[in-house]
Amino acid sequence: MSLFKNKYKVILLAALIGLAALLVFNLDVVLRFARAYQSGTLTMQKIRYDLASFDFGKKSLVTPLDEKVSATDGMRQVYVPAGEFLMGKKNARGTSAPQHVVYLDAFWIDRVEVSNAMYLKCLKAGACTPLASNNIYYQNWIYRDHPVIYVTWEQAGAYCQWAGRDLPTEAQWEKAARGTDGRLYPWGSKEPNPSLANYAGSMIHEDVSVYRYPLGASPYGALNMSGNAREWIQDWFDPEYYNYSPYANPTGPATGLERSLRSGSYNEDGREVIITKRYNHDPSSAGLSRGFRCAEN
Repeated sequence: MSLFKNKYKVILLAALIGLAALLVFNLDVVLRFARAYQSGTLTMQKIRYDLASFDFGKKSLVTPLDEKVSATDGMRQVYVPAGEFLMGKKNARGTSAPQHVVYLDAFWIDRVEVSNAMYLKCLKAGACTPLASNNIYYQNWIYRDHPVIYVTWEQAGAYCQWAGRDLPTEAQWEKAARGTDGRLYPWGSKEPNPSLANYAGSMIHEDVSVYRYPLGASPYGALNMSGNAREWIQDWFDPEYYNYSPYANPTGPATGLERSLRSGSYNEDGREVIITKRYNHDPSSAGLSRGFRCAEN
């Protein structure tokens, strides 16, 4: 009987330690619930939607074709093979049209958005500059795994150069996000839901860890390519670019006033986080939901 009691105590202690560790390493979620409770907006639906981002007990159906880890920043990169894919939205108007066939050489792309912890490494190495003063998160351990935001295009590019990579072109980003079957979302053509992406319908209303939403992985294994944070792209932005872009390895217009962004953010609805949606902004302007990931030829 004594042996049984001791075994029960050990199991209970291990469970408590595990729960404590879970809470400590996910203090961002705890604080989000606490703020919602204080403001009177915490509901069971909101809790369920937030926890759905972990996809507990479920595993991504995507196995990357190949992976490697950067020695500089520890980023896992996934491989995108050479070949054609469909770029742009079918039967659409505006900046995402016309849909056209593009050929790309093989490349690697960051599996996740660059995190606060990764950006701090660059900052400490002297290769990156401090972010806008209204970014109160990037030097806070609690938010270490959140995407670095309030980043200008120049700062994003400087980080990628330090890491031995570059910002992806629009074509590279879109192929990495959708593969070759013309899907509208990384996971397919199914409308987004709180277990697939951080968008307005998830009711989180802020960015979350770059490692969340494994069920929303792209065909090559990249995460959060719909929602969470908008991502700076290498290209200059031209709303008419698809009408004259080259077939092979397009790199965008030669000049311009604004740079392209992709992905949408946690603020956008399902129509705004489709893969083909193009955004644009002044490259010297940092913003609340602007982050990035890098690519390597």
